[in-house]
Amino acid sequence: MNNEQIIATIKEFMIDEFEVDEEKITPDANLKSTLGLDSLDYIDLVVVIESNFKFKVKPEDFIGIITYQDFCNYVISRVNVKELV
Repeated sequence: MNNEQIIATIKEFMIDEFEVDEEKITPDANLKSTLGLDSLDYIDLVVVIESNFKFKVKPEDFIGIITYQDFCNYVISRVNVKELV
């Protein structure tokens, strides 16, 4: 899976699963204040990530993930590491 496919998958589940307005999804969009994710959404987000990208997420992985771009970069890095193994 290349980076563009990963980003497209993330965008798709943000719209479908979390009902985020597509026009709000920009690289610098804050996950909480702009996209409206709350603490329960983060739990659901972990489940969606693990089922879509087949890697385990640790709670501490989310430290420092503030924007949509931070989140995409995190998933891309984890998928790339997983594919190298």
